[in-house]
Parts: sequence; structure tokens; C-alpha cells
Amino acid sequence: MKDGNGVTLVVLSGDMDKVMAAFNIAIGSAAAGKNSAMFFTFWGLKAIQKGNLTGKSFFARMMGLLNRGGINRIGPSRFNFGGIGRWMFKQMMNAHRITPLEELRKTAIELGVKFMPCQMSMEVMEIRREDLIDEVGEPCGVATMLEEAFNSGATFFI
Repeated sequence: MKDGNGVTLVVLSGDMDKVMAAFNIAIGSAAAGKNSAMFFTFWGLKAIQKGNLTGKSFFARMMGLLNRGGINRIGPSRFNFGGIGRWMFKQMMNAHRITPLEELRKTAIELGVKFMPCQMSMEVMEIRREDLIDEVGEPCGVATMLEEAFNSGATFFI
């Protein structure tokens, strides 16, 4: 992005409602013909993970088990109730014909939204490149994200 005409989103949260908001903003920007980039860091990486277990060390394996990635495993930020909240939220979304997260991600990909996984977060959480969906760009650092943000018209931290 070089023309100040678009958005950059830093997706820190791995919560369903927050990830949904991030995808909606990115899709809206891309649909309007603007550049869109999403930098996924820490818990936000769940939105672009395949869903397999991650990590080699004991702590990373435990984190990978307790915080298993995959867009279909993302729960709401409140009232998750051990997964029941996620199921209820999905039922309510379906009843109101709200696009599910997996479809939002697919739409973002089709519209050319740039997905940027955070290298440092991947290292800390022992998430490998092959644990991420194929459409994701190469892992990058905060300097790359900042360059993207400085050249966009708006930056959001979600």
C-alpha cells in the first residue's frame, strides 16, 4: 500500500466477535476498491491457522492444545461458557443470515486482502508457517506492518 488509500488492521484478539469486526472492515475497504491489509499477531493468529495442534516444547504444546487454532474454534469474547456460547452465537448468526467467519475469511481472500502473520508471535507460540492457511503471506515483523500502516489511510487495532 503506497497511496494512503486503504486500511491496515492489527488483529490481536482471537475472539469471534472481534475477528468478525476485523474481517468486515477489511472486506468493506476492499469492496470499495481500497487496499486492505491484516496483520495477525498472538491470539489473532487463530483466524488464519488450519486448526492442527502446534508447538514442540511442553509449554507450547499445552498452549496449542488449550488455545487450538482454526477459525471454526474461535469463541465469543464474552459468554463462551466452555464452547456453548460459540454454538449459541453461531445459531443466532445463522438465524439472522449473518455470514460465518470462514466465509468472511474466504471473501477477504477473494477480494485481495493481504494477510500478514506476525513472525515474533509465531516464534513465541511455536506456530509454523505450514500451520497457517495457504493464502497467508510470508511471516513478517512489526516494521513491515508499520510500513503498511504508514502508507494506508487508516489503521485499526482489534
